[in-house]
Amino acid sequence: MEEMIKALPQHTNSWSKGKMIMYKYQDFWSIKHLIEGAILAQQSFKAEPSDVFLCSAPKTGTTWLKSLSFAILTREKFDESTTPLLTKFAHECVPLLENSHVVEHENIRKNLSLPLISTHLPYASLPESVISSNCKIVYIYRNIKDVIVSQYHFGREALKLSMEDAPFEEAFNDFCKGVSGYGPYWDHVLGYWKASLERPEKILLLKYEDLKSEPKSNVKRLADFIGSPFSVDEEKAGVVDNIIKFCGFENMSKLEVNKTGKINGSLFENRFYYRKGKVGDWMNYLTNEMKEKIDKLTDEKFDGTSLLLK
Repeated sequence: MEEMIKALPQHTNSWSKGKMIMYKYQDFWSIKHLIEGAILAQQSFKAEPSDVFLCSAPKTGTTWLKSLSFAILTREKFDESTTPLLTKFAHECVPLLENSHVVEHENIRKNLSLPLISTHLPYASLPESVISSNCKIVYIYRNIKDVIVSQYHFGREALKLSMEDAPFEEAFNDFCKGVSGYGPYWDHVLGYWKASLERPEKILLLKYEDLKSEPKSNVKRLADFIGSPFSVDEEKAGVVDNIIKFCGFENMSKLEVNKTGKINGSLFENRFYYRKGKVGDWMNYLTNEMKEKIDKLTDEKFDGTSLLLK
């Protein structure tokens, strides 16, 4: 494994002051321990037909999707006053495939009877069993300019660098070259989009901005897709609204578990996952020239598709 990783193409992000080395594996970029986890998952992870994979590129709504899916599937066992989400970080409730041992997933299935597993892997790099098992996949994606800003702050805070020490323009240029978390981002989105056209009954695409503007209809879509639809009585009783409110940024960011601590072995403190959660924050960071550059790239990459990420 060590020799294999060393042989991969490498890139050191200039804005990280040499602290962040990215490796290119199967045409996507990531950090060493996640590449190692991806290889191990491809070699040994066995998906089951009942699994639901929550897939995303980093900083596109992953934490929100995990919280919503977990709350939906456990609503008969817990309510907002007893849910594990009150005391357990969402990324522990729904662990990342390439950051966990298979046994942990088995324990989660056993203890909570949950089929939820998450990954940032591109569609083409998913373990073969994920496709062959015909399990369900939910993919969340987001306006590319907000992804750039969110990934930049996430990485900068993890490395304990100030904005003065880690120039945003350098991070922006890396992103445009495709060197970003599990990037190029365009390819990541296109992979799942194309797969959803081929297997619409097994792959659901959710857009972050749509989830923000029309939460109720999209949460109901999510619940229907993952096999746990809300009943008419539940809707009348406000169950859908309660889940949306509980899993919303305002509530989740105030919980003590999301303000302190971090998952064992992680570089990232829990609070890093709750920075703003807003649509359009990119306007505070991108110059007109940057906007034009990224919009042109996005138009070229998504030409002929129905995708809108600008």
